[in-house]
Amino acid sequence: MRNLLSVLKIAVPDKIFIKDPETSDLGKKIIEHSIYLIDEVGFESFTFKKLGVKIGSNESSIYRYFESKHKLLLYLTSWYWAWLEYQLVIETFSISDQKEKLEKAISIVTRTVEEDSNFSHINEILLYKIIVNESSKSFLTKNVQEENKNGYFEVYKRLVTRIEEMISNVEPSYPYALSLSSTIIEGSLHQHFLQEHFPSITNCGQEVSPTIFFTNLVSKTLGYTNE
Repeated sequence: MRNLLSVLKIAVPDKIFIKDPETSDLGKKIIEHSIYLIDEVGFESFTFKKLGVKIGSNESSIYRYFESKHKLLLYLTSWYWAWLEYQLVIETFSISDQKEKLEKAISIVTRTVEEDSNFSHINEILLYKIIVNESSKSFLTKNVQEENKNGYFEVYKRLVTRIEEMISNVEPSYPYALSLSSTIIEGSLHQHFLQEHFPSITNCGQEVSPTIFFTNLVSKTLGYTNE
C-alpha cells in the first residue's frame, strides 16, 4: 500500500499547460478563481480578461500558463478525473471481494462530491458542478482526435480502464466491459445534470440517487444481486 501511495498524485498531462499552475501562487490562484468564475458565468461567458480582473493580474499573465480557455477547461477536467482516480484507488485497494469492489467503485464515480481539504486552492464541489455542466465541451470539438493523440484525455481513459477491469473481474465473459464502464462514468454526469435541470425525465431525485440507479443497472447487466 505504501508503495502504491508513493506513486499516486494529482497529475495533469503536461501538454495541456504552458507552465504548471501548481508550481506558483499565481498559478494556483488562476485555478482557484477560474473555478469560481466558470461556475458563476458559465464557460461560454468566461474569459481570461474577466479572470484577470478577479485575481488582480494582467490577462497576459494567464496566457503564460494556458494558451486558451479551452486548454484551461481541459486542465480542470483532467485534474478532476485524476482526483477521482485517486479516490478510486485508495478506497478500493483493500477490498478483496470483486463484487464489493466494483460496487464501491460505482459509488465513488457516481456519488455527490464533497470538498477535499487536501487541496485548499480547489473547491471540488464547484469543480464537480463544472464537470457536470461543462466537461463535454472539452472534447466535443473539431480537434478532439488530435488532442487525444497528444494525450490530453489519458487520465479519463485510464479511469475508464480501471473500472472496466473491475467489471471483467466480476464477470469475465461479459463482452462489453469498456462500454459499460464509460456509460457509468458519463451516464452519472448526465443523470446528475437531468436531476438538476430536467427532473421530469429522470427517476433520479431525492429518493433515488445516480449511485442506486447505476448499481442496479450493473448488477442486472452482469447477472448478480446487489442486496
